[in-house]
Amino acid sequence: MSLAAVRRAARETVSGLPREFWWLWTSTLVNRLGAFVATFMALYLTLERGQSASYAGLVASLHGLGGVVSSLGGGVMADRLGRRPTLLIAQSATAVSVAVLGFVQHPAAIAAVAFAVGAASNASRPAVQAMMADIVRPEDRVRAFSLNYWAINLGFAVSSMAAGFIAEVSYRAGFLLEAGMTAVCAVVVFLKLPESRPVKADTGKHGEEIGLGTVLRDRRFMAVVGLCFLVALVFQQGAVGLPVAMGAAGFSPADYGLAIAVNGVLIVALQIPVTRFIERRDAGRILVVSSLIAGYGFGLTAFAGSVGVFALTVCVWTIGEMLNAPTQTGLVVRLSPAHGRGRYQGVYTLSWSVAALVAPLMSGLVIDHLGAAWLWALCAAVGTVAAAGYGVLTRRLPADAPGATVPVTVSKPETSAA
Repeated sequence: MSLAAVRRAARETVSGLPREFWWLWTSTLVNRLGAFVATFMALYLTLERGQSASYAGLVASLHGLGGVVSSLGGGVMADRLGRRPTLLIAQSATAVSVAVLGFVQHPAAIAAVAFAVGAASNASRPAVQAMMADIVRPEDRVRAFSLNYWAINLGFAVSSMAAGFIAEVSYRAGFLLEAGMTAVCAVVVFLKLPESRPVKADTGKHGEEIGLGTVLRDRRFMAVVGLCFLVALVFQQGAVGLPVAMGAAGFSPADYGLAIAVNGVLIVALQIPVTRFIERRDAGRILVVSSLIAGYGFGLTAFAGSVGVFALTVCVWTIGEMLNAPTQTGLVVRLSPAHGRGRYQGVYTLSWSVAALVAPLMSGLVIDHLGAAWLWALCAAVGTVAAAGYGVLTRRLPADAPGATVPVTVSKPETSAA
């Protein structure tokens, strides 16, 4: 492909999206560029604070539990208070709690603040996804979600590399830098992002109020959430099952780092062209194919005997990840009433948060009692079940989200300069 063709493709990928989307995208990128603490948290607790590995695992679990709780709370806030207030509250609370985490020393206090950090940081996710659905045209949503996913991975790749250097200088500096960059995100939201919540009363298809009960009674949507959970359970093995299995096979942490780095590199390099490939194609078929690629990509890990082969399997399931992530988020929007997007996105986010809690337990039990080969076989089986489920549930998808034709009034940000 010529340079001119590459430039034309890039222009077509980023063109036509509203200015508000790019400010939201910028906020996401800045947030992920500052995500230092997650990378070195275990090292901070074990090396700097002298705590045990078990304690570090407990803190990580509490952080995840906070995310589980706030997935629902953040979705309700996004619908009741609005997307913009929810983002401001969540990002401000995250900035404060991360800074506090760098100063507390008592083990109980560290655990409590880690829970607060997990809750605050995850509360913004339903609001971001709901706002993105509000401000982007239906035909551009898969592209928008894909670009946002690209920003997440680009930011995390950079922050992961920077975290090691920052930790060598000062762990506390890492906490404060992340808090500062999260505060910058809140400033961007405050100055540049208007409220996007539809102004119509918060009612469902037949006039009933949209609450969490409404979401939980939406059988088709909840079935999709269940499939999201299965897929998330598979993808989580890249962070929990793969390093354990490689370590048990005699590979070093550096070997795992080389293999898993392929994931971030591929996403940064290929997510935009992959977006161009999938944005006009049938969502159901893409979800079926991506689930199979993910499941059998991890399944191939059973045959890996060198770092190169492990990296090759990472390549396979990363392709599934790039196909799945924006398509799945777009499907959630299509199945969500416009005035209940926050709650629907909150329940969807919950599936990933719960998977992050279940996956370490699942992989540990399977590897300890049956062996790593059984874990990878189980991933292939779960991917197959998810693919079959998507094939059934995505038949006759609605052309757009229920209520999506309701006009949206976008107000100016309430700033002192207005």
